[in-house]
Amino acid sequence: MEIEVTQEKLAKALATVSRVAMGAKSTLPILSNVLIRVDHEKVSLTTTNLDMAVVEYVPVINSKDGVITAPARLLAEFIQNLPRGEKVTIKTNGDKISTKVGDKYASTINGASADDFPELPEINEEKAVIFRMNIDEFKAGLSQVIIAASGDTTRPSLTGVYFNTYNSALYIAATDGYRLAERKFIKKVESDIAAIVPTSSLQEVMRSIPDEADEIEILFDDTQVRFRAAELEITSKLINGTFPDYRELIPKDNNVEACVDRDELIRVVKIAALFARESNRAIDCTVDSKKKTLEVASISNEVGENKSEVDGQVKGDGDIKLDSRFLMDALNAFEGKEVRFSFSTGTSPLLITNKDDDNYYHLIMPLNG
Repeated sequence: MEIEVTQEKLAKALATVSRVAMGAKSTLPILSNVLIRVDHEKVSLTTTNLDMAVVEYVPVINSKDGVITAPARLLAEFIQNLPRGEKVTIKTNGDKISTKVGDKYASTINGASADDFPELPEINEEKAVIFRMNIDEFKAGLSQVIIAASGDTTRPSLTGVYFNTYNSALYIAATDGYRLAERKFIKKVESDIAAIVPTSSLQEVMRSIPDEADEIEILFDDTQVRFRAAELEITSKLINGTFPDYRELIPKDNNVEACVDRDELIRVVKIAALFARESNRAIDCTVDSKKKTLEVASISNEVGENKSEVDGQVKGDGDIKLDSRFLMDALNAFEGKEVRFSFSTGTSPLLITNKDDDNYYHLIMPLNG
């Protein structure tokens, strides 16, 4: 095997794929390696942790077919430290990998046969359910939803994001049992899907998407999902489980409502959170129809107390006790100038939406007491 490639392109590709290899927790030493394959002038770099596989295709100047694996971290860090703008030549002799840049930089790395590298997951693209969307919309939508996913591995179906179709649109949702976020992802689709994608895989996709990519392709089969953008492919196992029927949780008739400036509400919640550190992050939110305000207050026996108000368009009267971190996470995920803050009683969920946009909402369960 032999390739000649620019340092920048190889370094960037290795940086992307090596994260999965370095994070692999396994007794299989081969999983810390990157698979380098040259086939008809097409060069691919592949790593896997058995739950997820990352493939990056690298444009090369010259090449000879072959395949080998190399320590991902060592190769990535070595290439990263070579001079920018130089051409890197990599050749193999048995399991030895020689790397050379001009006459000044040379190394020999002990590789390993590709025979022990796990077989890569295959998706039958003719039978797969395929969606395509703009990269920016993909990143923005996932960022709004993924914050609500659970980190509790004893409830695996809650540790991912639920891709599901409803009324001919694609939605994504996540919940940890205490909060729920849903986003209309693609407004009109032709195929149906109901699949839970691991949060860790989605985070890797968002980190790895190439800057030059404009569109992402999402392919589902019964057990896997593949994300493809420019020269990058990430394939992940789906979570085997049932996602809650979350639409039954959405309140239909909230009689207490406040439409307020989002930035101002973030400010007063931040202040209240300072006093709520010693009280399980609990803050009290009160809607007052006479004063036309949303009041946010917190009390701590150790620190003191705080009370702030935000003016807004108000309907009804009521109060609800919330986790300040959950509320901050939700408010930071919105993009509009104003948010609608609504509930029916102090024991019912809080529904947060944009004032003029119903494509995204966040639901937070109240605290007891």
